[in-house]
Amino acid sequence: MVGRVGPDSLELAEAHRFANRPVRVPEGLRWDVLGLYAGVLAGLRAAGQVDSVGIDSWAVDYGLLDADGALLGNPVHYRDARTEGVAEKVWARVPAAELYAATGLQYAPFNTLYQLTAARDSRQLAQAKRLLLVPDLLSYWLTGEQGTELTNASTTQLIDPRTHDWSHDLAARLDIDLSLFAPLRRPGDAAGVLRAEVLEETGLAGPVPVTAVGSHDTASAVAAVPATGERFAYICTGTWSLAGLELDAPVLTEDSRAANFTNELGLDGTVRYLRNIMGLWLLQESVRAWGDPDLGGLLRAAAEVPALRSVVDAGDAAFLAPGRMPERIAQACRASGQPVPDTPAEVTRCILDSLALAHRRAVEDAQRLAAHPVDVVHIVGGGTRNALLCQLTADACGLPVVAGPTEAAALGNVLVQAGAHGLVGDRHAMRALLARTQPLTRYEPRGGTGPWRDAQARLAAR
Repeated sequence: MVGRVGPDSLELAEAHRFANRPVRVPEGLRWDVLGLYAGVLAGLRAAGQVDSVGIDSWAVDYGLLDADGALLGNPVHYRDARTEGVAEKVWARVPAAELYAATGLQYAPFNTLYQLTAARDSRQLAQAKRLLLVPDLLSYWLTGEQGTELTNASTTQLIDPRTHDWSHDLAARLDIDLSLFAPLRRPGDAAGVLRAEVLEETGLAGPVPVTAVGSHDTASAVAAVPATGERFAYICTGTWSLAGLELDAPVLTEDSRAANFTNELGLDGTVRYLRNIMGLWLLQESVRAWGDPDLGGLLRAAAEVPALRSVVDAGDAAFLAPGRMPERIAQACRASGQPVPDTPAEVTRCILDSLALAHRRAVEDAQRLAAHPVDVVHIVGGGTRNALLCQLTADACGLPVVAGPTEAAALGNVLVQAGAHGLVGDRHAMRALLARTQPLTRYEPRGGTGPWRDAQARLAAR
């Protein structure tokens, strides 16, 4: 994506799109990181001359380098099964409550902490001299400079969200060598310049700086929430839904841990206090199982299905793995004594009602746990294209929803680069520019929230 930023202009254009296809090999599910890097280089060629480059990606996964800086195998995919049962081993050393008090991260089986524990006895980890999270790995290949960007590091479950530094005591108790990590960087920091070989391959004229951004895509997406005040919730929608608040300090209470909220770091020292919800992955996998039917027609048909007929827990880890998603959703409904959705439209409506219900629970719980009331919910990311989901979320929350921008992560990435190069101010100035320049759609809640409360109680009773 190529961004152009001026005092009253913010434009984004797609330069190049390429596939991201994990590969299942005998030892498990892996990222094709060399294919991704080739796509990055092709994207730079297509973009033409630029003033800065910034990289954001998904969180938690990493590549290991040997003493010469060479990659030791393809990075393991967070959906790989290697972390099954690992959490219990970690909690035997550091109880879950102490782990949360130290790092503020919700339990997720794929957090880097659990991945490293799963890999403890592997030859690859024994040979490693450096660990780079995926966006930092790509940045290293572009520049030759190694660093660990803080917003993404905060997803490893090894960062103290109060100090914004590594939790050395926790790492020592779990025999994790923090010297594997490169020095921490913050959004806006310089991350090097494109290597001569990269300039030659892409046709760019140097020097071209690489700027550290919110390299966890959710950090970049939250930076692009076009809020005009402090009393807002956000939902970053896509494969996952990340629903929560932007706070000045973490919430590390036992109630917060029990509610499975996470404290990740954002721009300007903020905390992204949020809950991970399975998100549109449920629909993406279902559509794939149905042979990729017309999505617009499917959503129109789903809108005609009676509301809240059947709902599932959209945060249930049972839906994490790929494959047979419609069958698994039907089975969950059958097991809970609800009507079983058996047409694509019925399954789709079940998914969207369930996501809206999960959004409602997250927004309600976040306000209560953080003592931070909100007046509006901002939805950003790919889910903004799904008008039915946006309207159902407004209905479920009983709050207006402002949807947009769609390419929030890319816009947040571009704005941090622009800020680092003096073109825009802090995150408040960024958001004001977004609100002035980006198309936004407002959805008002329809009817009362009573049916949603009833569905929530029905789900909790199972």
